[in-house]
Amino acid sequence: MSRDTISDFLTIIRNGIMAARPFVVVPHSAMKIEIAEILQAEGFVSNIVTIEEDGRKYIKIFLKYVDGESVIHEITRVSRSSRRVYVGFREIKPVIGGLGIAILSTSQGLMTNKKAKDLSVGGEIVCTVW
Repeated sequence: MSRDTISDFLTIIRNGIMAARPFVVVPHSAMKIEIAEILQAEGFVSNIVTIEEDGRKYIKIFLKYVDGESVIHEITRVSRSSRRVYVGFREIKPVIGGLGIAILSTSQGLMTNKKAKDLSVGGEIVCTVW
């Protein structure tokens, strides 16, 4: 039985927001770091720190709130292990009229839908955030 670690990662963030936590801690992986860096660059989280405890690496993600309301309203996994969703650069659609982002896994690495469209690259839609 396989486990979708990216879905687990997004669920931990979603649960942290619902509980109004200042930060969440998730197990480390290269893809999770890249997703977290994109979220930080786009202003959805305030900071990311890699920590090590008992020989294991973790990512500490500081969630961002404005006037007590989370900046992330919804974070959804699009492509799953049972159903992959691929788009060409011409089919990339804006998320919530351009207010949100989609994170794509492309041949040039993980990037937002806006950057992928600018670079004319398509790929697998990992998740959407707004």
